[in-house]
Amino acid sequence: MIDLHYWPTPNGHKITIFLEEAGLPYNLIPVNIGTGEQFKPAFLKIAPNNRIPAIVDHKPADGGAPIGLFESGAILLYLAEKIGKFIEADIRGRTETLQWLFWQMGGLGPMAGQNHHFNRYAPEQIPYAQERYVKETNRLYGVLDKRLADRAFVAGPYSVADMASYPWIVPHEAQKQNLADFPHLKRWFETIGERPAVKRAYALADSFKNPPAMSEGAKKVLFGQTASVVKS
Repeated sequence: MIDLHYWPTPNGHKITIFLEEAGLPYNLIPVNIGTGEQFKPAFLKIAPNNRIPAIVDHKPADGGAPIGLFESGAILLYLAEKIGKFIEADIRGRTETLQWLFWQMGGLGPMAGQNHHFNRYAPEQIPYAQERYVKETNRLYGVLDKRLADRAFVAGPYSVADMASYPWIVPHEAQKQNLADFPHLKRWFETIGERPAVKRAYALADSFKNPPAMSEGAKKVLFGQTASVVKS
């Protein structure tokens, strides 16, 4: 059994998609990031960066003590290796998958996340920041669109690279991106969205949705933390 500490963010969706695709049994443990549950000592023992998602695998492959992991990319890689699926076994295929998984972790996710922040949550409009992250998100969409021009999925067969990237494309309208400008990406996006496991993952998220308008209190919890929140 796998405990998944979760909230319905793009990074959270990555892991529910994987678990649904893999058919692994899991226990969903909500971590309401708008009320500060990610700073509770018990959660910080698993996820010292005070971010979701995190997992505890109670039946690791070595048969030893439970293994806790944080960081969505590390979790995806761990789970893929655990079951021997969604990452290629040969060195060339594995390298392709890892490149695009880390591309999402280091590029698409952080840049789209800053796009979300400055366009949806920042207390003041900062045109330079908004333009900078909208344009960078657009560039990254272009990279992915080009990659998908001659292939069905990001890194060969359907893999953790697709599961990592898809949730960051779901809020494309909020990111001020038009999928019609990226026909290969659009085709891929629609294909992933029709997968039964992906539909189940997003249906699961419905009961955890944040209020339509994030409260000022939640913004203070989410944005502007310092080292003090993790020192204790």
